[in-house]
Amino acid sequence: GGKVAINTTIINFNKEKMQITWATREIFPNENVSFFYTFDEGKHKVWKPCTTYLLDQDYNSGCLFKTEGPTLAISIRSSNGSEELFLKIFKTDFYIKPSPPENVTFFWEEDTVTVSCNKPKRNALCLTLELQYKSKFDKEWQSRTSKCCSVGEQGFDPRKCYSFRVRLWRLSRYCNVQNYSSDWEAETFWMNGTLLDACDDDVTPQSKTVIVLSCSQAVLLMMLILLILLCKWQRVQTSVLPAIPDPKYSFADLFNDHNGNLQEWLVKNDHVVLQTKPEFEEPESITEAESQQEDGKNSDKQGPLDKIFTFPGVPENNDGKAAEIACLIPAANTAAPFAGFHILMNDDMYVML
Repeated sequence: GGKVAINTTIINFNKEKMQITWATREIFPNENVSFFYTFDEGKHKVWKPCTTYLLDQDYNSGCLFKTEGPTLAISIRSSNGSEELFLKIFKTDFYIKPSPPENVTFFWEEDTVTVSCNKPKRNALCLTLELQYKSKFDKEWQSRTSKCCSVGEQGFDPRKCYSFRVRLWRLSRYCNVQNYSSDWEAETFWMNGTLLDACDDDVTPQSKTVIVLSCSQAVLLMMLILLILLCKWQRVQTSVLPAIPDPKYSFADLFNDHNGNLQEWLVKNDHVVLQTKPEFEEPESITEAESQQEDGKNSDKQGPLDKIFTFPGVPENNDGKAAEIACLIPAANTAAPFAGFHILMNDDMYVML
Protein backbone atom coordinates (compact mmCIF):
# COMPACT_ATOMS: atom_id res chain seq x y z
CA GLY A 1 0.00 0.00 0.00
CA GLY A 2 0.89 3.65 0.04
CA LYS A 3 1.83 6.05 -2.66
CA VAL A 4 5.29 4.58 -3.41
CA ALA A 5 6.32 0.95 -3.86
CA ILE A 6 9.23 0.25 -1.50
CA ASN A 7 10.95 -3.09 -1.19
CA THR A 8 11.15 -4.12 2.45
CA THR A 9 12.87 -7.00 4.25
CA ILE A 10 11.00 -8.37 7.27
CA ILE A 11 12.60 -10.66 9.84
CA ASN A 12 10.99 -11.96 13.02
CA PHE A 13 13.80 -13.20 15.23
CA ASN A 14 12.23 -16.26 16.85
CA LYS A 15 9.13 -14.25 17.76
CA GLU A 16 11.19 -11.99 19.99
CA LYS A 17 12.32 -9.04 17.86
CA MET A 18 11.25 -7.54 14.56
CA GLN A 19 13.68 -6.06 12.05
CA ILE A 20 12.31 -4.06 9.10
CA THR A 21 14.73 -2.68 6.51
CA TRP A 22 14.06 -0.73 3.31
CA ALA A 23 15.93 0.95 0.45
CA THR A 24 14.67 4.51 0.44
CA ARG A 25 18.00 5.99 -0.68
CA GLU A 26 17.22 4.98 -4.25
CA ILE A 27 13.74 6.55 -4.20
CA PHE A 28 14.29 9.49 -1.82
CA PRO A 29 18.00 10.26 -2.07
CA ASN A 30 17.67 13.68 -0.43
CA GLU A 31 15.07 12.88 2.24
CA ASN A 32 15.44 11.03 5.53
CA VAL A 33 12.15 9.17 6.04
CA SER A 34 10.58 8.18 9.37
CA PHE A 35 9.09 4.84 10.49
CA PHE A 36 5.98 3.94 12.55
CA TYR A 37 4.51 0.55 13.53
CA THR A 38 1.56 -1.00 15.42
CA PHE A 39 0.36 -4.46 16.45
CA ASP A 40 -3.24 -3.32 16.90
CA GLU A 41 -5.80 -4.97 14.61
CA GLY A 42 -8.80 -2.69 15.25
CA LYS A 43 -9.82 0.47 13.47
CA HIS A 44 -8.27 2.72 16.09
CA LYS A 45 -4.61 1.88 15.83
CA VAL A 46 -2.00 3.47 18.03
CA TRP A 47 1.13 4.08 15.97
CA LYS A 48 4.49 3.93 17.68
CA PRO A 49 7.53 5.76 16.32
CA CYS A 50 10.75 3.83 15.84
CA THR A 51 13.23 4.32 18.64
CA THR A 52 16.10 2.21 17.23
CA TYR A 53 16.95 3.07 13.64
CA LEU A 54 19.38 1.22 11.41
CA LEU A 55 21.49 3.70 9.45
CA ASP A 56 22.99 3.67 5.97
CA GLN A 57 25.36 6.61 5.48
CA ASP A 58 23.47 8.64 8.09
CA TYR A 59 20.12 7.85 6.45
CA ASN A 60 17.39 5.81 8.17
CA SER A 61 17.28 2.43 6.43
CA GLY A 62 15.61 0.17 9.01
CA CYS A 63 14.07 -0.21 12.43
CA LEU A 64 14.46 -2.76 15.24
CA PHE A 65 11.72 -3.27 17.83
CA LYS A 66 10.08 -5.92 20.05
CA THR A 67 7.59 -8.47 18.66
CA GLU A 68 4.25 -7.89 20.42
CA GLY A 69 1.68 -9.80 18.37
CA PRO A 70 0.90 -11.96 15.30
CA THR A 71 -0.19 -9.05 13.07
CA LEU A 72 1.98 -6.05 12.29
CA ALA A 73 1.29 -2.85 10.38
CA ILE A 74 4.20 -0.63 9.30
CA SER A 75 4.16 2.91 7.89
CA ILE A 76 7.02 4.78 6.21
CA ARG A 77 6.45 8.54 6.24
CA SER A 78 8.19 11.76 5.41
CA SER A 79 10.86 13.11 7.69
CA ASN A 80 8.40 15.11 9.84
CA GLY A 81 5.82 12.25 9.82
CA SER A 82 3.06 14.30 8.22
CA GLU A 83 2.90 12.42 4.88
CA GLU A 84 2.58 8.65 4.58
CA LEU A 85 4.73 7.18 1.78
CA PHE A 86 4.31 3.43 2.32
CA LEU A 87 1.93 1.15 4.29
CA LYS A 88 1.97 -2.64 4.78
CA ILE A 89 0.09 -5.14 7.04
CA PHE A 90 1.29 -8.78 7.45
CA LYS A 91 1.43 -11.79 9.77
CA THR A 92 4.64 -11.87 11.79
CA ASP A 93 4.71 -15.68 12.00
CA PHE A 94 5.41 -15.90 8.25
CA TYR A 95 8.79 -14.17 8.66
CA ILE A 96 10.32 -16.11 11.53
CA LYS A 97 14.08 -16.60 11.58
CA PRO A 98 14.82 -19.43 14.06
CA SER A 99 17.49 -19.23 16.73
CA PRO A 100 20.58 -21.44 16.50
CA PRO A 101 20.10 -25.00 17.78
CA GLU A 102 20.65 -25.46 21.49
CA ASN A 103 22.44 -28.23 23.37
CA VAL A 104 23.92 -29.92 20.28
CA THR A 105 25.23 -33.45 20.95
CA PHE A 106 27.28 -35.85 18.80
CA PHE A 107 26.90 -39.61 19.09
CA TRP A 108 29.57 -41.76 17.39
CA GLU A 109 29.26 -45.45 16.55
CA GLU A 110 32.12 -46.75 14.39
CA ASP A 111 31.88 -44.75 11.13
CA THR A 112 28.40 -43.30 11.84
CA VAL A 113 27.64 -40.02 13.63
CA THR A 114 24.26 -38.78 14.82
CA VAL A 115 23.73 -35.11 15.70
CA SER A 116 20.78 -33.91 17.74
CA CYS A 117 19.66 -30.76 19.56
CA ASN A 118 16.88 -29.60 21.87
CA LYS A 119 13.43 -29.57 20.32
CA PRO A 120 11.79 -26.10 20.29
CA LYS A 121 8.65 -25.72 22.36
CA ARG A 122 6.67 -24.26 19.49
CA ASN A 123 6.40 -24.98 15.78
CA ALA A 124 8.93 -27.83 15.75
CA LEU A 125 7.21 -29.27 12.67
CA CYS A 126 8.21 -26.16 10.71
CA LEU A 127 11.92 -26.72 11.35
CA THR A 128 14.57 -28.96 9.82
CA LEU A 129 18.06 -29.61 11.15
CA GLU A 130 21.00 -29.26 8.75
CA LEU A 131 24.40 -30.86 9.36
CA GLN A 132 27.50 -29.83 7.42
CA TYR A 133 30.93 -31.44 7.69
CA LYS A 134 34.25 -31.60 5.87
CA SER A 135 37.82 -32.78 6.35
CA LYS A 136 40.95 -30.96 5.27
CA PHE A 137 40.87 -33.01 2.06
CA ASP A 138 37.43 -31.61 1.13
CA LYS A 139 37.17 -28.27 -0.64
CA GLU A 140 33.44 -27.80 0.09
CA TRP A 141 31.10 -28.64 2.93
CA GLN A 142 29.05 -31.84 2.72
CA SER A 143 25.44 -31.24 3.79
CA ARG A 144 22.69 -33.47 5.26
CA THR A 145 19.23 -32.40 6.46
CA SER A 146 16.55 -34.13 8.50
CA LYS A 147 13.44 -33.38 10.51
CA CYS A 148 13.95 -31.54 13.74
CA CYS A 149 15.82 -32.38 15.70
CA SER A 150 18.20 -35.22 14.75
CA VAL A 151 20.31 -36.00 11.69
CA GLY A 152 22.74 -38.84 11.02
CA GLU A 153 25.45 -39.69 8.51
CA GLN A 154 27.84 -42.59 8.00
CA GLY A 155 31.09 -43.28 6.16
CA PHE A 156 33.45 -41.24 8.35
CA ASP A 157 37.12 -42.22 8.23
CA PRO A 158 38.50 -42.73 11.78
CA ARG A 159 41.94 -41.52 10.59
CA LYS A 160 40.62 -38.10 9.50
CA CYS A 161 39.69 -35.04 11.49
CA TYR A 162 36.32 -33.49 10.59
CA SER A 163 34.79 -30.07 11.12
CA PHE A 164 31.06 -30.01 12.00
CA ARG A 165 28.46 -27.26 12.14
CA VAL A 166 24.65 -27.32 12.42
CA ARG A 167 21.73 -24.91 12.00
CA LEU A 168 17.92 -24.87 11.84
CA TRP A 169 15.80 -24.04 8.78
CA ARG A 170 12.27 -22.65 8.76
CA LEU A 171 10.19 -24.32 6.03
CA SER A 172 9.06 -21.69 3.52
CA ARG A 173 6.20 -23.46 1.80
CA TYR A 174 3.93 -24.14 4.79
CA CYS A 175 5.30 -22.00 7.59
CA ASN A 176 7.19 -19.03 6.16
CA VAL A 177 6.96 -16.61 3.30
CA GLN A 178 10.76 -16.39 3.25
CA ASN A 179 13.09 -19.38 3.59
CA TYR A 180 14.98 -18.25 6.69
CA SER A 181 17.64 -20.25 8.54
CA SER A 182 19.26 -19.73 11.89
CA ASP A 183 22.87 -18.73 12.37
CA TRP A 184 25.40 -21.56 12.50
CA GLU A 185 26.10 -23.13 15.84
CA ALA A 186 29.75 -22.94 16.92
CA GLU A 187 31.99 -25.14 14.75
CA THR A 188 33.42 -28.25 16.41
CA PHE A 189 36.24 -30.66 15.47
CA TRP A 190 36.06 -34.43 15.83
CA MET A 191 38.29 -37.38 15.07
CA ASN A 192 37.15 -40.97 15.60
CA GLY A 193 34.62 -39.90 18.21
CA THR A 194 37.03 -37.62 20.12
CA LEU A 195 36.41 -33.88 20.46
CA LEU A 196 39.46 -31.77 19.53
CA ASP A 197 40.34 -28.10 19.81
CA ALA A 198 41.27 -27.96 16.11
CA CYS A 199 42.27 -30.18 13.21
CA ASP A 200 46.08 -30.04 13.04
CA ASP A 201 47.33 -32.23 10.18
CA ASP A 202 45.11 -35.12 11.30
CA VAL A 203 47.29 -36.00 14.29
CA THR A 204 45.81 -38.59 16.60
CA PRO A 205 44.84 -36.88 19.89
CA GLN A 206 47.00 -37.82 22.85
CA SER A 207 46.76 -37.14 26.52
CA LYS A 208 49.00 -34.59 28.19
CA THR A 209 50.88 -37.34 30.04
CA VAL A 210 51.79 -39.13 26.81
CA ILE A 211 52.92 -35.86 25.24
CA VAL A 212 55.12 -34.97 28.23
CA LEU A 213 56.71 -38.44 28.28
CA SER A 214 57.35 -38.33 24.56
CA CYS A 215 59.01 -34.93 24.82
CA SER A 216 61.18 -36.10 27.74
CA GLN A 217 62.33 -39.17 25.84
CA ALA A 218 63.14 -37.04 22.82
CA VAL A 219 65.26 -34.66 24.93
CA LEU A 220 67.19 -37.53 26.58
CA LEU A 221 67.79 -39.14 23.19
CA MET A 222 69.13 -35.88 21.77
CA MET A 223 71.51 -35.47 24.73
CA LEU A 224 72.81 -39.01 24.24
CA ILE A 225 73.37 -38.43 20.54
CA LEU A 226 75.26 -35.20 21.29
CA LEU A 227 77.56 -37.00 23.75
CA ILE A 228 78.30 -39.73 21.22
CA LEU A 229 79.03 -37.19 18.51
CA LEU A 230 81.32 -35.26 20.86
CA CYS A 231 83.38 -38.38 21.63
CA LYS A 232 83.54 -39.30 17.95
CA TRP A 233 84.62 -35.79 17.05
CA GLN A 234 87.49 -35.88 19.54
CA ARG A 235 88.73 -39.15 18.03
CA VAL A 236 88.44 -37.83 14.48
CA GLN A 237 90.17 -34.61 15.42
CA THR A 238 93.04 -36.55 17.06
CA SER A 239 93.50 -38.82 14.02
CA VAL A 240 93.19 -36.11 11.39
CA LEU A 241 95.00 -33.33 13.24
CA PRO A 242 97.49 -35.02 15.60
CA ALA A 243 99.14 -32.88 18.22
CA ILE A 244 102.61 -31.57 17.29
CA PRO A 245 105.13 -32.62 19.96
CA ASP A 246 107.03 -29.87 21.69
CA PRO A 247 110.82 -30.37 21.13
CA LYS A 248 111.66 -28.87 24.50
CA TYR A 249 110.55 -32.08 26.23
CA SER A 250 112.78 -34.31 24.02
CA PHE A 251 115.80 -32.02 24.29
CA ALA A 252 115.29 -30.52 27.71
CA ASP A 253 119.01 -29.96 28.36
CA LEU A 254 119.42 -28.20 24.98
CA PHE A 255 116.88 -25.51 25.95
CA ASN A 256 117.38 -25.43 29.71
CA ASP A 257 121.21 -25.66 29.95
CA HIS A 258 122.33 -24.17 26.61
CA ASN A 259 119.43 -21.81 25.74
CA GLY A 260 118.98 -23.49 22.35
CA ASN A 261 122.66 -23.19 21.29
CA LEU A 262 122.98 -26.31 19.10
CA GLN A 263 126.75 -26.09 18.58
CA GLU A 264 127.43 -25.74 22.26
CA TRP A 265 125.06 -28.61 23.03
CA LEU A 266 126.78 -30.86 20.41
CA VAL A 267 130.25 -30.07 21.82
CA LYS A 268 129.15 -30.85 25.36
CA ASN A 269 127.27 -33.96 24.25
CA ASP A 270 129.70 -35.59 21.80
CA HIS A 271 128.18 -38.97 22.57
CA VAL A 272 124.92 -38.03 20.77
CA VAL A 273 124.67 -39.76 17.40
CA LEU A 274 121.94 -39.14 14.86
CA GLN A 275 119.66 -42.18 14.57
CA THR A 276 118.47 -41.63 11.04
CA LYS A 277 120.58 -41.33 7.91
CA PRO A 278 119.52 -40.34 4.42
CA GLU A 279 119.16 -43.22 2.02
CA PHE A 280 121.26 -41.51 -0.64
CA GLU A 281 124.22 -39.25 -0.05
CA GLU A 282 126.33 -37.53 -2.64
CA PRO A 283 130.08 -37.78 -2.17
CA GLU A 284 130.33 -34.02 -1.77
CA SER A 285 127.80 -33.93 1.13
CA ILE A 286 129.37 -34.99 4.36
CA THR A 287 127.53 -34.22 7.59
CA GLU A 288 129.23 -32.77 10.57
CA ALA A 289 128.43 -35.85 12.64
CA GLU A 290 130.13 -38.20 10.13
CA SER A 291 133.17 -35.90 10.04
CA GLN A 292 133.44 -36.12 13.79
CA GLN A 293 133.23 -39.94 13.64
CA GLU A 294 135.94 -40.11 10.96
CA ASP A 295 138.08 -37.75 13.02
CA GLY A 296 137.76 -40.07 16.00
CA LYS A 297 138.87 -43.10 14.00
CA ASN A 298 141.85 -41.40 12.34
CA SER A 299 142.97 -39.30 15.31
CA ASP A 300 146.03 -41.52 15.94
CA LYS A 301 147.21 -41.41 12.33
CA GLN A 302 146.68 -37.81 11.25
CA GLY A 303 147.47 -35.80 14.35
CA PRO A 304 145.71 -32.74 15.65
CA LEU A 305 142.47 -31.33 14.21
CA ASP A 306 144.12 -28.36 12.60
CA LYS A 307 146.17 -30.69 10.32
CA ILE A 308 143.17 -32.41 8.76
CA PHE A 309 142.64 -29.98 5.90
CA THR A 310 145.59 -28.37 4.12
CA PHE A 311 144.87 -25.68 1.62
CA PRO A 312 147.63 -24.24 -0.61
CA GLY A 313 148.31 -20.65 0.03
CA VAL A 314 146.99 -20.68 3.60
CA PRO A 315 149.72 -20.28 6.23
CA GLU A 316 149.89 -22.69 9.06
CA ASN A 317 149.02 -21.37 12.51
CA ASN A 318 150.49 -23.15 15.47
CA ASP A 319 148.75 -21.03 18.08
CA GLY A 320 146.35 -22.57 20.60
CA LYS A 321 143.45 -20.96 18.87
CA ALA A 322 143.98 -23.20 15.82
CA ALA A 323 142.19 -26.01 17.60
CA GLU A 324 139.04 -23.98 18.02
CA ILE A 325 136.05 -24.34 15.69
CA ALA A 326 136.39 -22.06 12.69
CA CYS A 327 134.91 -21.60 9.25
CA LEU A 328 137.65 -21.82 6.60
CA ILE A 329 136.96 -20.28 3.22
CA PRO A 330 139.13 -22.11 0.71
CA ALA A 331 140.41 -20.73 -2.55
CA ALA A 332 138.61 -21.60 -5.75
CA ASN A 333 139.21 -25.13 -7.21
CA THR A 334 141.32 -26.24 -4.24
CA ALA A 335 141.69 -29.98 -3.52
CA ALA A 336 141.54 -30.78 0.17
CA PRO A 337 142.74 -34.19 1.42
CA PHE A 338 140.50 -35.86 4.01
CA ALA A 339 140.77 -39.45 5.30
CA GLY A 340 142.51 -40.61 2.18
CA PHE A 341 140.15 -38.72 -0.16
CA HIS A 342 140.77 -35.54 -2.12
CA ILE A 343 137.77 -33.15 -2.04
CA LEU A 344 137.52 -30.41 -4.63
CA MET A 345 136.55 -27.17 -2.85
CA ASN A 346 135.20 -23.92 -4.34
CA ASP A 347 134.20 -20.47 -3.14
CA ASP A 348 130.71 -21.52 -2.10
CA MET A 349 131.76 -24.33 0.25
CA TYR A 350 132.90 -24.18 3.82
CA VAL A 351 134.03 -26.69 6.41
CA MET A 352 132.97 -26.50 10.06
CA LEU A 353 135.86 -27.57 12.37
